[in-house]
Amino acid sequence: MPRDVPPPPAAAPGPVPLAVVRQDRSLGAAGDLDFALVMLEAARAGTLGPTLRVYRPEPTVALGQRDARLPGFAAAAGACWQLGFEPLVRKAGGRAAAYHRGCLILDHVEPGGGGIADSRPRFAAFGELYASALRRAGINAAVGEIPGSTARGVHRPRHHGDGEETQARRNGPACGFRCLAFSSVVVVQNAAPLRRVLTGCYSALGLDWNPETAGAAEDAGEAPADGGVLMDTVLAALIEAYGARRPLAAGSFAALADSLAVDGAAARNAARVH
Repeated sequence: MPRDVPPPPAAAPGPVPLAVVRQDRSLGAAGDLDFALVMLEAARAGTLGPTLRVYRPEPTVALGQRDARLPGFAAAAGACWQLGFEPLVRKAGGRAAAYHRGCLILDHVEPGGGGIADSRPRFAAFGELYASALRRAGINAAVGEIPGSTARGVHRPRHHGDGEETQARRNGPACGFRCLAFSSVVVVQNAAPLRRVLTGCYSALGLDWNPETAGAAEDAGEAPADGGVLMDTVLAALIEAYGARRPLAAGSFAALADSLAVDGAAARNAARVH
């Protein structure tokens, strides 16, 4: 009588795909900033899987909690409004950061990611990820600290020049050991308005800031002259860089917003400044 043959072992599950969600409509400056925190909360609750949200933001200056406590804060907010940028105070993060429609923001959340102890290698990994994407787009980018920048760190992508075009922006609270959240701003084009608003903002706050530390991808000589082409090229390169490291899946922003019950009415991560 033939002996029973045990079934072959089950194949080990592969990595969970990262859902790439391109946001095609704005929730307003505060609503867009807050959405990252809503994603984080959903990931911590186990109701949102690995997700990368990419969007072009409205003109915004996201100030830090330390900025809000300075005597010149009201004047800084007024300078932002005067130059067409909405000032917001985020719950976490460092000093004031400016961005507009010439930028791309990437919010990456991942259930089960490492905690604060993993932050340094995580910054190194994301820094090289974004630098490799910029190189794919034809921009001579590397990772390194930028002298005079208000956000210190050696894992910041930059093009080979004086200005930076990518900055880490941690909007939500620390995830502990239950999830990863990493947000970044890629300045693709039109850095001059960012330099102007940050110059006025930092001056009102009484803080030193070097305008030469704010640059854009288009400032690199290798970048395409057409801004629209460059934006599309950088976006495609960023997604390709992620895809080289893990499987991706296309996601819908409308479906994501519906699943998180987000309508843009509430802003818990960013306080408006009037």
